[in-house]
Amino acid sequence: MDADKKICGQHPDSQYVELAVEVFSMLADATRVRIILALRNSGELSVNHLAEIVDKTPAAVSQHLAKLRLARMVIARQEGTKAFYRLADEHASQLVTDAILQAEHSLGGIPRHHHPNLDRGSQHHQATKVGGSN
Repeated sequence: MDADKKICGQHPDSQYVELAVEVFSMLADATRVRIILALRNSGELSVNHLAEIVDKTPAAVSQHLAKLRLARMVIARQEGTKAFYRLADEHASQLVTDAILQAEHSLGGIPRHHHPNLDRGSQHHQATKVGGSN
């Protein structure tokens, strides 16, 4: 029966708990969060384009992308001398979205995503805006 607990990643004594902590650690950087949001919104982007979007140097963005690639959150594709990146799957994007929605709760009052009068498209756009606060 203990073997079943270890296989289920959502049990407190799962072998995946420490790995989940590493995932959160990887996302505990504003530049990497912005990179994830930019890739989610645009699909595939070059390092230079990502650098423009997140307002960092291409060298800095490349270092962040290398970490995200090692964590298997992004996938790289070479085209000549340019590298293009995209999200490996939807999970990092979902974690970032959920973190932003949770952050809205820290502002006090009723978070924007709980307002029934806002349409989902507006909520999604506002919750995932790359540049900064609203």
